[in-house]
Amino acid sequence: MGRVTYSMSMSLDGFVEDPTGSIAFGDPDEEVHRLSNDQTRATSVFLFGRNLYDIMEDFWTAPERADGHPVEAEFAQLYTAIPRVVFSDSLTSVAPGCRLVRRADALGEVARLKEETDGELAVVGPGLAASLLDLIDEFRPRVVPVVLGGGKPFLPPGADLRLRLVEQRVFDGGTVHLRYERVR
Repeated sequence: MGRVTYSMSMSLDGFVEDPTGSIAFGDPDEEVHRLSNDQTRATSVFLFGRNLYDIMEDFWTAPERADGHPVEAEFAQLYTAIPRVVFSDSLTSVAPGCRLVRRADALGEVARLKEETDGELAVVGPGLAASLLDLIDEFRPRVVPVVLGGGKPFLPPGADLRLRLVEQRVFDGGTVHLRYERVR
């Protein structure tokens, strides 16, 4: 059985996007990027909402990524090798290596994948994470030392979760990686 994980960079005040919708505040340095690469190695399937699919797919599949900085080139290679499921009602097609599923089918599809998949099913995107909240086994915020004052939150307002801290790591640049398991 697979484990559903949710990992994103967030500001100290809990936002994954700034008020303009940008995620650039969370661009990782090399040390944090290595953690992302390690997490990606353990990923069996990426689960994308529409917005982050649009950002990630074009960027990480671009030919120049394979010739870029070694840590980024490694991530691009890992990323393109992993199946990606995109949950969207507005897209009509997705890139090779991806499969499109309607948002209304997200809970059933992820529950099925969780039963059938060994390894991690990595949720990418706060909107999708909010809709799958009851299926998520681990929450992995990377807290970036910045306060945004608004934007899109890591967790939906009103979320009621019981979690246990199982890992923490502080990076030289001030980012803190936290890994929480759901207490059931």
